[in-house]
Amino acid sequence: MLTQFSRIRYLLISSLWVLQISIFCVKSSDSISIHDALRSQGLPIGLLPKGVKNYTLDDSGKFVVYLDQACNAKFESELHYDLNVSGRLSFGQIGNLSGISAQELFLWFPVKGIRVDVPSSGLIYFDVGVVHKQFSLSLFESPPDCVAAAHPPNIEEGRLIPNRFEKNSDGVLRSRFDEGDNGREVM
Repeated sequence: MLTQFSRIRYLLISSLWVLQISIFCVKSSDSISIHDALRSQGLPIGLLPKGVKNYTLDDSGKFVVYLDQACNAKFESELHYDLNVSGRLSFGQIGNLSGISAQELFLWFPVKGIRVDVPSSGLIYFDVGVVHKQFSLSLFESPPDCVAAAHPPNIEEGRLIPNRFEKNSDGVLRSRFDEGDNGREVM
């Protein structure tokens, strides 16, 4: 009976110790803002919008940002921010990014990474899979206002994903993309 009690006590103490370590390893908005964390890594603070509720950032640079709401911000092109944005922060770049999409013409592309070129060049690159979109660093000097998005765009590797399929009166199958009350039909 005593050995079983000792095992339970050992497991409880070990669990509390692991919990304490994980709390110390994760920084939150109580210490510095996520915008300050971006700046400390050589990135512009305007990469993330206003309206950050909270965030986590561990020692490896992995972060998750929690926004008040999914939203869109306008730069040279429009960016969509999901409710949660995550990635790996390192000096001058963000890798393994998810939760940000960029609009090009009428298509939305997931942003997979962001990299600052040599700081003196004044350029920043967004990796959208097939290409790297180039922007001026000056566009991202301050966190943008973000307009609530009614619903996030339907994207997957640069392709729109239809919300539903329908047959028209001729029996032709069409996909529909809902955009409020007006749907777009695509053959």
